[in-house]
Amino acid sequence: MPAPLSVVIPTLNAEAALRECLPGVMEGVATGLVREVVVSDGGSTDASVRLARATGAVVIEGTAGRGGQLARGIAASRGGWILALHADSQLPTGWPEQVREAMEAPTKAHVFRLAFRSRGMPAACVAGWANLRTRFLGLPYGDQGMLISRSLYDEVGGYPDIPLMEDVALARALRGRLRMLPATVTTSATRYEAEGWIRRGARNLGTLARYLAGTAPETLVARYETRRTGSGAAARGRSDT
Repeated sequence: MPAPLSVVIPTLNAEAALRECLPGVMEGVATGLVREVVVSDGGSTDASVRLARATGAVVIEGTAGRGGQLARGIAASRGGWILALHADSQLPTGWPEQVREAMEAPTKAHVFRLAFRSRGMPAACVAGWANLRTRFLGLPYGDQGMLISRSLYDEVGGYPDIPLMEDVALARALRGRLRMLPATVTTSATRYEAEGWIRRGARNLGTLARYLAGTAPETLVARYETRRTGSGAAARGRSDT
């Protein structure tokens, strides 16, 4: 019987992050859990695509935008289960066992707990807020990963092709059918360290609040782009913790 899980990773100039992410994914390949790794690229000009192909990943190429990239990658995958994973999130050692246990509940979707690859109280506080928001509000962000059966993914409509908040949109569509895994993924703290933990956290919280209040993702991403001119974040369709 083919392995049940497809890992789908959206990328855009993510070569460095991908080099750190893929070894953890390969633990799932080695244990027979992962049948394929699908890298959905949004037009990288670095070596992201070459690296993905060199490791045996299936590469899907298209326009940038994380929602659309995830939707295309999942459409091209073949597993009965999907793990959507950001390139800058790293899986913990032993994660296949936790995922196998979660697969015993196919009517639920599952996300990992979050930690940052950064020391200090600010990193712990932001990660703690993300985990509390997930547990009590059911609103994880994509850097926590999303493990979901294909049948449930199709039932709720999958990732929408929107420029921002595609992860929150999917979480809301799940309507309480979301659970946290006991395992923890670690994600990059680069943007927080560059912009400041309080400033970055407040900006993300404000963006989330406006989205939940009904502001269109296109409007949100335009404001996001204005605030971060030249960073390329809006084109990537980021919605960070």
